[in-house]
Amino acid sequence: MILIMAWRNIWRNKMRSIIIISSIAIGLFAGISVLALYKGMMKSRIHNVIDSEVGHLQIHNINFKKDYDPQFILANGAEVLKVVNKIPEVKLAASRSITMGMLATPTGSAGVQINGIIPGLEYQLSQLQKKIIKGNPFDPAKENEIMVGQKLARKMKLKLRSKLVLTFTDTSGTMVSSAFRVAAIYQSDNAPLDEKNVYVNIDELNVLLGIQNSFHEIVILLKNDTDLAKAKQELQQKFSGYQIESWKEISPETDLLVKTVDQYSYIIMFIIMFALAFGIVNTMLMAILERTREIGMMVALGMNRLKIFLLIFLETIFLTLGGTPLGIFIGWVTTAYFNKHGLNLSGMGREMMSSFGFGTMIYPEFPTDKISGVLLIVIGTALISCLFPAIKALKLQPVEALRR
Repeated sequence: MILIMAWRNIWRNKMRSIIIISSIAIGLFAGISVLALYKGMMKSRIHNVIDSEVGHLQIHNINFKKDYDPQFILANGAEVLKVVNKIPEVKLAASRSITMGMLATPTGSAGVQINGIIPGLEYQLSQLQKKIIKGNPFDPAKENEIMVGQKLARKMKLKLRSKLVLTFTDTSGTMVSSAFRVAAIYQSDNAPLDEKNVYVNIDELNVLLGIQNSFHEIVILLKNDTDLAKAKQELQQKFSGYQIESWKEISPETDLLVKTVDQYSYIIMFIIMFALAFGIVNTMLMAILERTREIGMMVALGMNRLKIFLLIFLETIFLTLGGTPLGIFIGWVTTAYFNKHGLNLSGMGREMMSSFGFGTMIYPEFPTDKISGVLLIVIGTALISCLFPAIKALKLQPVEALRR
């Protein structure tokens, strides 16, 4: 009986009920859209970190990353690399020689990380070739070529074929300098890294460092992101004397960003629904004031106050749940469209986005893992919204209500 009365009551004023249901749907859609956008951005950032920057895993000499001293090469690096490539979960593994040094031009100097790479493998590992915006990949017939990031090129006023000098220490601590020419200028989705990293051929850097065929780092890409923990554990068992790190340890700021955004997304959802709660409260109060005489009559005829409370509660629940599936459906359809076609944020500026490590094309993803939390927030909103109108109805005195 109470259910039927509550259902009929919300349709007494159809326009008002449709407006509040639409408001709930729009609010829920807005919340889901924010969650989907955040999830897409975080997934894009993780994808950039893994596929374009540090890989899934890295192996170093246990002392190397303390001060990047070039003498701390990977002992038996070639043998380690062979074993790594035989691990089933590994898609690709490549070696790098790394040292810190100074890049000098006639206009000034800057501290950089010099990465000695095997071009063919690096193009697959970090998509370096695809990042080139000016110039060409390394030419095997030419010597002493270098790739620099666009931000560094602007800072140092470098152009294609510009000459620069790299200065660093070799394994014996002796200062070494060598001239290079800019073969290409690249631009990634992480401007701070572009300003810091330059790339040269590993063989040329090794000669200058005096490490011959050795190297400092092995970067590993896995076939599946879900294999990270398993692959790391296997590597630690095989190479206990080496430093083995996952992308979460190499780029802790990214891992922290993902966790922080997850927390803030719920806060934003709560704020949206909290604002909607005022609309629901206002609607229910209006409905109660319009039915003051009716409620007074029901109390006078013997309906207990618990049933009055339940009536108001059910009306609020019907209104809230009426907009919930609609909001979720619209959110799902919209997210599915942009997940397929992408959301272009180039209007915000590529440089601005890249300064935070994000690309301009984002693919929002429906937050399936957060829907249960969203529904709890919606239900909580309905419960809170019904309290004040219900208390108002319970305080009505039959005699006074019938006089109105």
